[in-house]
Amino acid sequence: MYVNSSVIMATINFYLDKPDRKGQAPIHLRINCGGSQIKLATGHKITPEHFDKKSQRVLNYSSDFKGVNHYLDFLTERADELLHHSNKKSFSQDEIKEKLNQYISSYRENHSVSIVKEQVSIFGKPFTFVDLFAGAGGFSEGFLQAEVNNKFFDFIAASDINENCELTHVVRYNHQLGLNAEFLRQDITEPDFLDNFLQKIAGKQIDVVCGGPPCQSFSLAGKRKKFDKKDDLFSHYLEVIKVLQPKYFVMENVKGILTKENGKIKDIIIQEINSIVDVKEIPVLISFIRKMKSNKDGFLLDCIVKRVELEKLRDVEVEAGREDFIRFVDSRFRQITPKIADYKTSKTDDRINTIRHGFNILARTKEWEKLKRDIIKEKDFCNVDGDAFAEHFTSFLTHISSENIIDQIEIAFGELNVPASFRKDCDDIITALRIYTTSFDETVETLIGLSSKEEKTQLLKILESIRLYKIEKPFIANASNYGVPQNRERVLFIGCRKDQKFISEIPPTVKAGDKVTVFEALHDLDFVGNNEEAHNYELVDISKQFNGTAQKVMGLIKKRSIEGKENSKTGKTFAEWSKEGRLIDRYKPNTKPFYVRNFDSLLKGEKDFDILNNHKTSNQNEDVVKRLQIILDIGDYKKAQCQLDECGLSSNKRNYNVLKPEEQSSTIMTIPDDYVHYNSPRALTVREMARLQSFDDSFVFQGKRSTGGNSRKTDVPQFTLVGNAVPPLLARAVASEILKNIK
Repeated sequence: MYVNSSVIMATINFYLDKPDRKGQAPIHLRINCGGSQIKLATGHKITPEHFDKKSQRVLNYSSDFKGVNHYLDFLTERADELLHHSNKKSFSQDEIKEKLNQYISSYRENHSVSIVKEQVSIFGKPFTFVDLFAGAGGFSEGFLQAEVNNKFFDFIAASDINENCELTHVVRYNHQLGLNAEFLRQDITEPDFLDNFLQKIAGKQIDVVCGGPPCQSFSLAGKRKKFDKKDDLFSHYLEVIKVLQPKYFVMENVKGILTKENGKIKDIIIQEINSIVDVKEIPVLISFIRKMKSNKDGFLLDCIVKRVELEKLRDVEVEAGREDFIRFVDSRFRQITPKIADYKTSKTDDRINTIRHGFNILARTKEWEKLKRDIIKEKDFCNVDGDAFAEHFTSFLTHISSENIIDQIEIAFGELNVPASFRKDCDDIITALRIYTTSFDETVETLIGLSSKEEKTQLLKILESIRLYKIEKPFIANASNYGVPQNRERVLFIGCRKDQKFISEIPPTVKAGDKVTVFEALHDLDFVGNNEEAHNYELVDISKQFNGTAQKVMGLIKKRSIEGKENSKTGKTFAEWSKEGRLIDRYKPNTKPFYVRNFDSLLKGEKDFDILNNHKTSNQNEDVVKRLQIILDIGDYKKAQCQLDECGLSSNKRNYNVLKPEEQSSTIMTIPDDYVHYNSPRALTVREMARLQSFDDSFVFQGKRSTGGNSRKTDVPQFTLVGNAVPPLLARAVASEILKNIK
């Protein structure tokens, strides 16, 4: 029997079947069309008096009525879409049942399992990891895909500042995968971040820390802002490393970081990593410095001891230690003040006051840093940049920095008529203040300069054992070398603890000539047009779409292993891996994927159990479609400019990236309109961008699809989640290399 919805409109309603022994009646979906009738059990039962026959919805008598009604609305929408808005007009009853039962089984599965399970298997060796600046969870996905010699990763916690990042994490890892991984939504620069994150970890030893501090402030594609709130996030990342002291840590960033400030930023990052010390070895260094002191002027060496001791302190202790350091230097200044200035000058001279007050400012570094952080946040929120205000903000923030305060103190010393016999004392005070603001690595350079040849040899041996991490230089990784259909170059800083095997690079998993192409990644999703949304997979007729070139493009589809190596015997296509999922068996999903609008919808149980998620195209007007068709036909935006001008279809848009089916895509960013589909005059969907990033189809991006205007400062919609993510297959390669080497 067939249902022809093009002739007669189908009716869709719900009714209750007979109650069971507990008085619970099953809710059934019924479809009537032209004398034909289809009945489907929805999988939900209810007390009959709680069901309104007129509205065919659950009354407000149970705690989950909103979630159940949302589910019934969802089924109504999908049945209506199938029967009245699909390209196919005739269906067999079995076809309709099969389609709708997919949604129903997803709902049943979600309501019949526990959402929390133990991650650690009896078999195999788990290593723990946390994900900072987690975003959508690209690092987390890749780490949960990795398994080497029965070693795998146990996901402990993640952190990010945005609510939609947390929502996507909670739905994916807690609900869908059933893991107990924690999430902290907090700015890493806030003073209590570390304490709160340690609470989430709950005393567990962390083996690996991964994360990519936001890179907008030094991206080659964006503006370089001074005092941007994102500029110094890597130092806060390293503060977490200092406390957790993992066996390995991975920091991902844009390639532009290598050339920022003529390479100085890269050098600072390496220097800061080298400055992370093994606190157990600090007493050995301090003992050595005190032996040096017996043969030399002890003031600077005492300052170095105090600076080295700061490495052992945390949180409140650090602030007290810093103030003690400055007061120690201030005490030295008080001792020599009568020798470099008479009594009246010492009380009234503005140069003496500059030095004295400078010490007071430096002693309250914590308070000034908090003020600076708050101003930068407000400056960023108000978008103060490239205007009349920016210079004033920058000037003030520069003047309150510790480095500038020390510069002013040095200038004041230089303007005083200091007797020659006390100039070294003044120079030592300035050197001591410089030590206060420098990294451990720079402090060591000062110490080496004060040591004799014999002492230097001993000192270098001590320093070799005191540095906790080894890193020589950052590694540039192109995602396409790891099975990702995208030429996305990223810089990886891989820190290896001194008791672990050194990792300097991540070997490619795919040969240069065998990289995954755009067509391999997207061909099976090419069934949506302009302003359309698909909730299920449909067959794609490649022969019809490509006519004479069908055989050529079909040749692009290859059987591969997960990481992208060609494997014609047991491999799967990239699209098949995307549908099946790449997670290792112990992390296979507990439930089918689902989408929610926000946390409120999640709490109410208002979940959409689609078979295919995030596959909606933008509503582009006729002129935009014509413009994209011209660009697509010519194959290049710049080359199409003349024809666009002639047709009155020119645009102020800086660039359109036309996808080439036989190549890899360019770097996927956060704006879908920057890309033109290889076969249709349209932008990409979230799901297509996710495929190009190597996310599994079961990974659902939650919340709003896109945003604009001022909301871009705070919102992280689906497109942004995708564009900012670390490609999971790249993360998988990193995780696998660590598992090969970790002890």
